[in-house]
This record gives sequence, structure tokens and C-alpha cells, in this order.
Amino acid sequence: MGVVDELIRAREAFERRDWVAAYGGLSDAGDRELSADDFAALATVAHLLGRRNDCIQALQRAFQANLDRADSPAAVRSALWLATVLFLGGEIAIANAWVGRAERLLDDVDGDVVERGYLFEMMFFGHVVAGRFDEAFVVGPRVVEYGRRFHDPDLLALGLHGEGRMAIYSGRVADGLRLLDEAMVGVVAGEVSPIYAGIVYCSVIEACQEISDFGRAGEWTHALTTWCDAQPGLVAFTGQCAVHRGQLMRLHGAYEDALDEFERATRRYAEAGGHPAVGLTHRERGDVLRILGDYDAAEAAYLEAVRLGNEAQPGRALLWLARGRTEPAVATMRRLLAEQRSPVHRSGLLAAAVDVLVDGGAADEAEPLAQELTAIGDSFGCSALQAAACHAVGTVALARADPATALGAARRAAGGWARLVAPYDLARSRVLIGRALALLGDEESAAAELTAARNAFAELGAGPAEQEAAELLGRSAVPGGLSPRELEVLRLVAAGRSNAEIAAELVIAEKTVARHLSNMFVKLDVGSRTAAAAFAFEHRLL
Repeated sequence: MGVVDELIRAREAFERRDWVAAYGGLSDAGDRELSADDFAALATVAHLLGRRNDCIQALQRAFQANLDRADSPAAVRSALWLATVLFLGGEIAIANAWVGRAERLLDDVDGDVVERGYLFEMMFFGHVVAGRFDEAFVVGPRVVEYGRRFHDPDLLALGLHGEGRMAIYSGRVADGLRLLDEAMVGVVAGEVSPIYAGIVYCSVIEACQEISDFGRAGEWTHALTTWCDAQPGLVAFTGQCAVHRGQLMRLHGAYEDALDEFERATRRYAEAGGHPAVGLTHRERGDVLRILGDYDAAEAAYLEAVRLGNEAQPGRALLWLARGRTEPAVATMRRLLAEQRSPVHRSGLLAAAVDVLVDGGAADEAEPLAQELTAIGDSFGCSALQAAACHAVGTVALARADPATALGAARRAAGGWARLVAPYDLARSRVLIGRALALLGDEESAAAELTAARNAFAELGAGPAEQEAAELLGRSAVPGGLSPRELEVLRLVAAGRSNAEIAAELVIAEKTVARHLSNMFVKLDVGSRTAAAAFAFEHRLL
């Protein structure tokens, strides 16, 4: 088969989104055989397959080929796309140089062209990154204007989603979500090209996560997963997709699955040559490990997130609180509250701040924060924030010896978490209900709520929360403070069962069995299965 036939096959593979085949055919062809459009296609598939250097080289060749054929607008597109790739890779100075080159080329173009809209998009992005939000507000509508006027689906989706995120940050959440949904219409309909579709997908889901709109986040994450799976060999965006899946799994209490997704995200980011969001992956891992009680691993994950430029808060402060380091937790939370002014960013901080400050004996300081979270939840209209606000109000009320107010707020929180199918948060609210009932003298009802919460924590493998509920009930499950699930595992270990056999009998993952064993060894202060079995026989736990 001749070079021309091979090139035709590569172009056909590109059209059907078979990126691996397209990359092979286009990269094997010599530069003389490739047109400017072919170089642009090669850059696209290289980016999607995680081959960043190949993408940059192809864009440079596309830029030069467009100049050679005197197509300045197309050369501008190549230059601006190259600037975007360089920006994302942290090469800011070189990226700005390419933006400047694109501006100079546009100065020599007669009449208005859609590429000016893409220049506005780059300006908008630069303003946002630099924190010049007032300037971004001015430029953003221009992007949408050009997208509509030139009927360019890519530019329109980019502009709408950018305007939507800025609207959310300014407090106009309903307007922002409407714009994000409009941007996603073109993406889901297949009107937007692959790279811009991936960018908008991930940015929209990130926005939904920031305001705890887990319903939208779930819908778009499912759509993104389907979109990724339909493209053989795709690497770009699959790391972000795995992070978003893991975040939703954590909400729904599937902790081992969430950890698997975060590990997958880390691998995908590495395959793509790195990504600024990799620090977020480690922070998310730390949050799950903290809930599971693996404090050393959680601290290691948070430290890795910090090394990669992520704040790793408020999860790290909550870890310090769990380890009895109340003073640094309180100090950090006060610092974060002073720094964060945006309602969006404060919405993800306030619930943890209430927990830390109440535990640190500063209920008076926490009370206005609970009220602020209530106002934000009502303004945003997001059920998770509203449930978190109710829990915060209940926590403060309980600390101030107002069990009646605490009970009402905790029940509203529990209802919200139940509707979201968030078992860990639901169980936490049931603990609050139990504590309030106990203060009101209804011991039987309090014991029922605390028992339900304790059982839920045990099923989730949330050891620290399960132990706290057990202590509130005034008894430990067994000698050593084992949870009900850990007791089941211990009995099967004593019976000589392997991890695989235990997993099959209890219908849980082998990783979960291993985690139960690790926690059990620590609680019993033993170092082997044999010693654990001896403990079980000694204390007549079989």
C-alpha cells in the first residue's frame, strides 16, 4: 500500500475517532506528505493519546504550514492552541509569546474573523488564572458573541462554560448552572471537537463539585465516562474522569472503589505527562483514608498533595483533630477562613470549620459560620450544602446545650443525606440525633439512633466513627474494641479461612478484608493471624 493510501486511511481513522490508528498513520508519514490540516489532526490525536511533545511539535509544523500557504487565521488557531497546551504544562512565558504572535498576525487580517473570538478566549483564561476577575467578566461575553455570530460550536461551548463558572463565583449560581447546561448541550450532541469537549466536560463537573451539586456532577460524570470509553486509546481527560468517579464513590460510601479510581487517575495523569490536578487526586485519597482510620497513609497522601501544590485542606485539619492535635487544626482553620472570601470556596470549608472550632471549645465562633453555610446552601439551592448546613447548626446547638434545636437540625440533615444516598454523612447525622435525644432524656430512642449509626460505620469500614458511636453507647463491641464486622473477620480468621474465602463469605472485596485485618491487628496489638486467632480463643469470641 502506497504512502497516499496510508495517509487516506489515517485521515479516515481520525474521522471515526480511532485515535491510535490515526496517530500511527499520521506520525509514520513524512512531513512533505502532510498538509497543515494533517499536522493539526496529528496534534489532536497526540494530545488525546497523552503524547504532549508530539502535540507541540505537530502544532509548530501546522503553524508554519499555514503561514506558508498564507492562511493567517488558521495560523492564529495553531498558535493559540499551542499556547493553551503550553499554559497547561506550566510554560507560561513561552505560551504568552505564542499569544503575542497570534495577536500580531490578527492585526494584519482584514475584516472580522472567528479567530478573534479564540484570542478573547485566551485572554479570558489568562485573566482568570491571574485573578483579574473584573477583566475576565468583560472579556467572557465576547467569546460567546463570536461563537454565536460565526456558528462555531467549540468557541460557543468554551465561552458559555467560562461565563457560567464566573457567574457561579460571583454568587449567581442559578444563572451559572444554566450557562453550564447550555454549554453541555453542544458537547453531548457531538457538535464540539474532542479536545474542547473534554475540556468543557471536566470543567463543568469540577464546577458542580465545587458547589456540591452532586446530582449534576453525577449525570455529567456518567456522560464523560461513556464519552471516554467510546474513544479507543484515549488518555487525555481519563485521569480527571477517574477523579470525578472516585469523588462520587466516596459520597456513596464505596471507599475501596474510590481509592482504586484515585490510583487509576494518578496512573492516567502520569501517562499524559502530568497534570496540574494530580495534587487533588492525593488530597481525595487522604480524605478517604482518614475516614477509614488509616491515619499514617492519609497524612502521607496529604503531604504529597501539598508537595504538588494543593492545600490539602480542610481534610488535613480534620486529620489533626482526629489525632488529638486540636490547636494546629483550629489555627489552620482560622487562617483558611480569613483567606477564603468567595462563597463558592467557603462553601467547601465551613462545615469542617464548625467541627474543628466546636471541638476546640469555640462554639460561639462556630455559630455564625453555621449560619453562613445555611445562607449559602439556600442561595445555591444545592441539597448537599443544605444538609451540611443543618448538621453544622445541630453541632453548634448541641455544644451550646440546646438539644431541641440540635435534634430538629440533625433530622433535617439526615433526611438530606438519605436522599443523596450518602451513608457516612447520614450516619454522622444520626449520631447527632442520638446525642440530642440523650440530652432530652429519651435514652431508648438515643440508643436506637446510635446503634444504627454504629452499624452503618462498621459496614463502611469507617473505624474511627464506629468507635466513637460505640463509646457514646457506653460499651465496646468486644474486648479490644472490635467493630461487628471486624469480629466477623476475626472469627473466620480463627477458623483458618484465607482472605479470599473471607471476602467471598462476607461479600466484600479482598482489599476490604485486608484493611479490616490491619485495623484489627492494631486494636488487639498483635502481629499475625495466629496471634489474632489466639486472642479470639482466649476471649471466647468464637
